Amino acid sequence: MKAPGTDARELRSESPAIDPALDTFPKLVRANAQRFPEKVAIREKDLGIWQASTWSDYLGEARAIALGLAALGFARGDKVAIIGDNRPQLYWAVMAAQALGGVPVPIYQDSIEKETQYIVDHAEARFAVVEDQEQVDKLLNVKERCPRLEQIVYDDPRGMRAYSEPFLLSLAELAERGKKFEIGHPTYFDDEVARGGADDVAIICYTSGTTGMPKGAILSHRNLIITAKNAAVFDGVGDDEEILSYLPMAWVGDHIFSYAQSILTGFAINCPESSATVLHDLKEIAPTYFFAPPRIWENILTSVMVRVEDAARPKRAMVHFFLRLAQEIERARLDHRPVPLRHRLLYRLGDLLVYGPLKDNLGLRRVRRAYTAGEAIGPDLFLFYRALGVNIKQIYGMTEASVFITVQRDGDVRLGTVGTPVTGVEIRLTEQGEVLFRSPGVFQGYYKNPDATRQTLEDGWVRTGDAGFLDHAGHLVIIDRAKDLSRLADGTMFAPKYLENRLKFSPYVREAVCFGQERPFVAAFVNIDLAAVGSWAERRNLAYTSYTDLAQKREVYDLVHQEVERVNRSLAEDEALAGAQIRRFLILHKELDPDDEEITRTRKVRRGHIAQKYATLIDALYSGRDHVPVEARVTYEDGRTGTVRADVRIRDAEVFARGEGR
Repeated sequence: MKAPGTDARELRSESPAIDPALDTFPKLVRANAQRFPEKVAIREKDLGIWQASTWSDYLGEARAIALGLAALGFARGDKVAIIGDNRPQLYWAVMAAQALGGVPVPIYQDSIEKETQYIVDHAEARFAVVEDQEQVDKLLNVKERCPRLEQIVYDDPRGMRAYSEPFLLSLAELAERGKKFEIGHPTYFDDEVARGGADDVAIICYTSGTTGMPKGAILSHRNLIITAKNAAVFDGVGDDEEILSYLPMAWVGDHIFSYAQSILTGFAINCPESSATVLHDLKEIAPTYFFAPPRIWENILTSVMVRVEDAARPKRAMVHFFLRLAQEIERARLDHRPVPLRHRLLYRLGDLLVYGPLKDNLGLRRVRRAYTAGEAIGPDLFLFYRALGVNIKQIYGMTEASVFITVQRDGDVRLGTVGTPVTGVEIRLTEQGEVLFRSPGVFQGYYKNPDATRQTLEDGWVRTGDAGFLDHAGHLVIIDRAKDLSRLADGTMFAPKYLENRLKFSPYVREAVCFGQERPFVAAFVNIDLAAVGSWAERRNLAYTSYTDLAQKREVYDLVHQEVERVNRSLAEDEALAGAQIRRFLILHKELDPDDEEITRTRKVRRGHIAQKYATLIDALYSGRDHVPVEARVTYEDGRTGTVRADVRIRDAEVFARGEGR
């Protein structure tokens, strides 16, 4: 893909050759089992107790599943859907499929039936390995519309006693079939592993689909092994790391961190008991290597600040003092300014009284490196964690890159950037500002979608769809999605995602959607964060009955009004965006929900769907009205639907002249 007149930044490094004996993940796991058979590879918290499995166990369990699948007729090239929370058995199933030359296709565990059906059918999955009854029921309801799906294997037998479908099988039963199969085929597993090669398809990861149906990105063993290895060396990831594996297995980031890098380096992963216990399990594991999207970092900070505000006044004052001091010191460090001796001495006292105990309480005391990605993280939030001594860094990546494109280097972290290219990655910017990259991790294409592949991939270069620029130090700065960049009616640049992220820097704002393309001004929908605003309301004895009730209270509008004006003040300092301040806003009567197709499973806004679904509210924002009655259909977790009715208020926000926000 030619990009004349572009800026470029390249870290040149020859991609290392892959040893044919170690060019697939099953071969690497077998090597781990030989090198350190008793080293812990994976833990799972079950009934309150952490259960450990070694690398020898990892190989043995995956072998049993693979032979069981072989007994069912699993052949090279077959697809197996993987659905459930992070469980050792599901990671082993991924490797089992790869060992037989098959392709795992992980699916988000909270996907509704329509989404699950689309991926199972589109991927032509013959087999499915799932966690429990909930996922079995989902597949049973869509099986008639997935004609290629032949066999469903489940791990957790609870609630499954009355199920008699002949194509249902427990993992325990599958293992028994594998044992019988092995009697007549003693070398089958090793023979199939030996047939595998670096350029075999390792996994198909379906993207979130912000503008249409999800696309299946095909990644090879070579893509994942080289990228995972380059990133590990780039940032010093070793075999003694501990990581908490709690993000969806269908997300390519979990596959890189909890599967590829874990296998390559030999570090241990830890599966929490449930999504509800993640923060508690985080404290028990105290990982050394941690990834979380900005929303998780915000949730942790919100829980901290709620406890601080509930503390006695002297303790609250002490905590605020030391937190302000730490952030002032960290800002100086990031700007490469000297830190006064007095501040350094006070920081040591703060570490004894505040920072250390706080990190212990959060489970972050041992973190050597922590990553965040997916959306921009607020500078105050970023500073808060770095000020505590947590080495949090921004990364920029995507499924089509096998995750890693850029990472902030230790000692070269800059606010507002996503760092510099990882080893082996080359970046270019088109004249329109779109970011292009090429690397050893570039995907093989979209499964059964050659048109989308041609639009995204050409001559080894991938169009990211993101607009950005390289700063004076070669750090990449992402502005917005290239297709979303537009202008207001007066010609002012309008970058909706940039504004939305600014709003979401507030702990009280969970989601935001901004409008303004070819409009006279910018307007916004806001979703409040129910936990944070609910806690705020309780401290003020403000009673409420539901999200809808809380969202429409005058006091909550006053709270959000302050956050909107905070964003406007910051925009007033930006010459290009000063005219894109938010003039009107409303708080939505319901939370934007993936089940209602308003956002993706990775919480990306589906702009087209929202513009169509909420056209009445958008028109009201630009008509001068101060309220609008609404009625909306919502989808509950069990698939049932209901109706929410509300009278949504609309507020005007103060805008500031250029430079007035100071």
